[in-house]
Amino acid sequence: MIITSDIIIPDGLALRDPLQTSLGRDIISNSINLIEEIGFEQFTFKKLAIKMGSNETSLYRYFQNKHLLLLYLVVWYWNWVIYLIDYNTKNIDDPNKRLDIIIENFVDATKKNPKVDFVNEKKLHHIIIEESAKAYHTKKVDKENKEGFFKSYKKLTQKVADVVHEIEPLFPYPHAFASNLFEMANNQIYFAQHLPKLTDVKVKKEDYSDVLNMLLFYKDRMLNLNQ
Repeated sequence: MIITSDIIIPDGLALRDPLQTSLGRDIISNSINLIEEIGFEQFTFKKLAIKMGSNETSLYRYFQNKHLLLLYLVVWYWNWVIYLIDYNTKNIDDPNKRLDIIIENFVDATKKNPKVDFVNEKKLHHIIIEESAKAYHTKKVDKENKEGFFKSYKKLTQKVADVVHEIEPLFPYPHAFASNLFEMANNQIYFAQHLPKLTDVKVKKEDYSDVLNMLLFYKDRMLNLNQ
């Protein structure tokens, strides 16, 4: 496991720990900037090397391919959301209030991490909205699941499912509900920005309040709250 500032990365995603060298940290930082700028389909290690003023071969010493690099960034984000949830709910006894805070973190986990200056959380959030499904909607998902690449997502889902169970012990689908909340947060922002006919929410610049209100409404109705 690669561990830094509450971020845990499973073995196998990187050939060499990028957090231990300045070049590795530059790869993470610049890949976030470049993917956010041009999109994952257009992203290549050659373009990344040019942006960094580095040798393309040196990038392959850290990541076998761009898919694993994207998955590394997505896993980083899952861990970052887990950290934010733990930090923001640690003194909250009311499980309904904790779930509201969790949903807020799902919608906009862009708080800057002062411990890690080479990750732009705001740009990483944009990548999650636009690109994260490409990291696990693949033919290799079962193999990568066996290798433990999705443990962080499972941990995040379990954390939310536990709170749902506190609120409504008889609710039959806590894990499905938890993963749905996370995916809806990203999908509804994406739809509002690019396919507005697929949603009823509006997103103006970085204002995701309409998405938050929709998810809170969904949560209350699904768990029979405030009826």
